[in-house]
Amino acid sequence: MDRDLESRQQVRDLIEKSKEAQKKYSLFSQKKIDDVIYKMSMGIRKHSEKLAKMAIEETGFGKYEDKIIKNNFASVNVYEYIKNMKTVGVLKEENETIEIGVPMGIIAGLIPSTNPTSTTIYKVLISLKAGNGIIISPHPNAKKCIIETVNLLKELSMEAGAPEGLIGVTTLITMEATEELMKHEGIAMILATGGEAMVKAAYKSGNPAIGVGPGNGPAFIERSANKKLAVKRILDSKTFDNGVICASEQSIIVEEISEEEVVRELKEQGGYFLTREESKKLGEFILRANGSMNPQIVGKSVEKLGELANLQFPKGTRVIISKEENASKKNPYSREKLAPILAFYVEKNWEKACERAIEILNIEGIGHTTVIHSENRDIIKEFALKKPVSRLLINTPGALGGLGATTNLAPALTLGCGAVGGSSTSDNITPLNLINVRKAAWGIKEIECIRKNEEIDHDFTKEKNIEELVRKIMEGILEK
Repeated sequence: MDRDLESRQQVRDLIEKSKEAQKKYSLFSQKKIDDVIYKMSMGIRKHSEKLAKMAIEETGFGKYEDKIIKNNFASVNVYEYIKNMKTVGVLKEENETIEIGVPMGIIAGLIPSTNPTSTTIYKVLISLKAGNGIIISPHPNAKKCIIETVNLLKELSMEAGAPEGLIGVTTLITMEATEELMKHEGIAMILATGGEAMVKAAYKSGNPAIGVGPGNGPAFIERSANKKLAVKRILDSKTFDNGVICASEQSIIVEEISEEEVVRELKEQGGYFLTREESKKLGEFILRANGSMNPQIVGKSVEKLGELANLQFPKGTRVIISKEENASKKNPYSREKLAPILAFYVEKNWEKACERAIEILNIEGIGHTTVIHSENRDIIKEFALKKPVSRLLINTPGALGGLGATTNLAPALTLGCGAVGGSSTSDNITPLNLINVRKAAWGIKEIECIRKNEEIDHDFTKEKNIEELVRKIMEGILEK
């Protein structure tokens, strides 16, 4: 059989199996679902190191030790956040209304190559916590580690009592298979994390989708900030897993009054400022001819980036920095760079810095994330009011702050960008984004009250003498 046709058929078969399994799973009580999630979380965290090693060997992106942290984040932190969450059955009762959690059905989980195993763990856990089945579509450059992660989760779920087939993964990976998965009528929701083209395809599929494209978050170090600590946080973030997390900082913006101090701190903590010639040479490797980010730079170390551009950086260099004066789509340094590379901008004051941050976001990453380091709450509020982002992170590393590891945001590896960013939500995605809420509502007034434009403070649900109630309404005796 033709491989493309075979891959499409595999998707159809996986969806049918998951639908049958999800019918049974949708009848599970909250406690039974929670038992499944608990056993999956406890089991998969034992494989964090193995899966991290597989991801590094297959993709060449990032750092082994940081991928272990991300796998643990998905299996431990995410679990701790969702474990007591009510997702099925009665969620709450108040104001003569009952809210009931209803699973959506089958989730299509599209997985990127930058965070392959951790994102797989996360998407499977939140989907099953919500009472859904899920079909995973691996990125072709990370298929082995993703398939292994899914197989482990499948085995753990069935050991915990979940029906066979609830979790599926495509092993014949083609564009046609991904298209079939996204467009299939059996899919209730698409969770798309990855490149801009893939996210747009998810929204055009005809099925509901939550899509997250590129980030390009600028970090503003305002004059009142602790400069030493701000630089530490930025460099810690940008070097974590070699910068592959989309919430990581892409640019630093400072005011003229702070430039000298911030530059000194950056150099002392391992930042290397490129010469103009070096900046041009490295810049040629950041973008491809079509204007998209060059996968050759993604998750690579400073040393490897130097090899690519035929440049040598001083020993101990942690992050490469290019001082820039303009931002544009053609300027590679004002775009998303999933590597330890930063742009550096100097502005007259915080107002101009705010304008520069918005300019950068409008080029790429609008709706995603930005960072501010400041002790001035008034300026922080101004940034929060004006920035076209879903997350403004304050005095924290962008990468782990955006994921909810160093902030009180919901722990997540899919970060909504809101309507301004072309996303259906601005949330850090949790199981609550993967359920429908059915509302059962009692009547609280009669039509005569509506006609008279009156609100009657009366509990009709407890009225036993209906004839007397009707008489009172008709005679207009009841008062507000």
